[in-house]
Amino acid sequence: MAETDKSYGDSADVEKDAVSVGESSLAQKDWHYSYKWTRKLLQWGLETRGITPVSVRERVDTQYSKIFFIWLSFNFNILSFSAGTLGPAVFGLGLRDSCLVILFFNLLCSALPSYFGTWGPKLGLRQMCQARYSFGYYGVIVPSIFNLCSMMGFCILNCILGGQTLSSISDGRLSWSVGIVVISIISLFVSFCGYRVLGWYERLAWIPVLVVYLVALGVGGKHLGNPPPAEPATAAAILSFASTVAGFVITYCSLGSDFTIYFNPSVQSWRIFLYSYLGFNIPIILIQCLGAAVAASVPLVPAWEEGYANGNVGGLIEAMLRPTGNFGKFLTVLMALSVTANIAPTFYSFSLSFQVFIPPLAVVPRYMFSLLATAILIPISIIGAHKFYDTLTNFLGLIGYWASAFGAIVLAEHLVIRRGDFASYDLRCWKDPRRLPTGLAALGACALSCALIVPSIDQVWFVGPIAAHTGDIGFELAFFAAGVLYIPLRYLELRFRPLA
Repeated sequence: MAETDKSYGDSADVEKDAVSVGESSLAQKDWHYSYKWTRKLLQWGLETRGITPVSVRERVDTQYSKIFFIWLSFNFNILSFSAGTLGPAVFGLGLRDSCLVILFFNLLCSALPSYFGTWGPKLGLRQMCQARYSFGYYGVIVPSIFNLCSMMGFCILNCILGGQTLSSISDGRLSWSVGIVVISIISLFVSFCGYRVLGWYERLAWIPVLVVYLVALGVGGKHLGNPPPAEPATAAAILSFASTVAGFVITYCSLGSDFTIYFNPSVQSWRIFLYSYLGFNIPIILIQCLGAAVAASVPLVPAWEEGYANGNVGGLIEAMLRPTGNFGKFLTVLMALSVTANIAPTFYSFSLSFQVFIPPLAVVPRYMFSLLATAILIPISIIGAHKFYDTLTNFLGLIGYWASAFGAIVLAEHLVIRRGDFASYDLRCWKDPRRLPTGLAALGACALSCALIVPSIDQVWFVGPIAAHTGDIGFELAFFAAGVLYIPLRYLELRFRPLA
């Protein structure tokens, strides 16, 4: 750890926009500090830090369970429920097959973002900024664009779901658009405030959602015991649903360390990994399986079938809670607002990825990009609100491909090229394009891996020749091909530019 501190060197002294350790405050100073309004926001605890690295002496947070609650609340919402419904509703799988796919592929794919989360305390780098050590200063702009699109896509899906759900309790008198705006503004406020408020909010946000699910099980659980028999599962249907499940969780590898960079570097890596791994799998597996069980039983319950018309997941939740009367409507509102616990931290990471996408904007306070994200989110969500299921299946299947390749390359760089040694990262080079990798090896590996990925895609808009026989195995081949191709290309790159 001493070597890592030394490698940071004088850079830590130059980058003064950091945590005030003496007061244990997470408000930062930046180039705007001379502005009166900025000073006032900082006094209130606002975090302005963007992608600027956190030096060792500034990593003082010892509340390591915070990352568990961040990922727990991140996924303890209606979007996880809706992803689970895809197994029976879209891919025609029975409850058992759906739950087995959900269990296995979440346990497998959540390991990568959980592991990346352990790097935050050791390096003090945001995830996409750390990726510069494999993709290069300019090369990382490409995955940053994909990451921005992925995060905005998740926010859009969450906003649509929340708007659906709020509208369902008013019998259509409240439009989806109004619900989308309400949810976006609440999420903006939490994200705007930064790390400290975000950590507090995520620690509590899962509790009312748990109450909603328990009540829904209490009043509707009797319908889940005997789901109707399903057609025998095909390999293509199982692998296509698996690709959707994987796309739900593996994309977190692009923000794995964003929420752990303030943790004390002395923390054992296994501890952060375990907190993250449980934070992913407890909510995702349980709620996706519940979604699959409810979707499989919809044909047996006329009220559920009516609420679920045209894939209206919010209407389905409202129909499940309808027997509890006005209390059920209150619970439905809580369920609708649960998506803010996903959107707010996504806005937070969106801000960081945007600074990597356009490096000169690193001097702009992080919270300004939360405003930008909200301005993008609201109109797109309103436009796409009535095509939710098509959007969800296409989106989750597609984003898994790039995220899998990205994760494989970052992992190969750390484990193979750098031998798992955090001291091999020269943190003084974090914004020096002349000393960072060129990025040609990483981008070349991604481009070459497309020769295997594209024929293995099974989507509504395209079915590759391999996928026509096997189902969608694009994300598996993306991880394998990109990781294997990157290693020789990176060693070739090292002949022209030494390790930084």
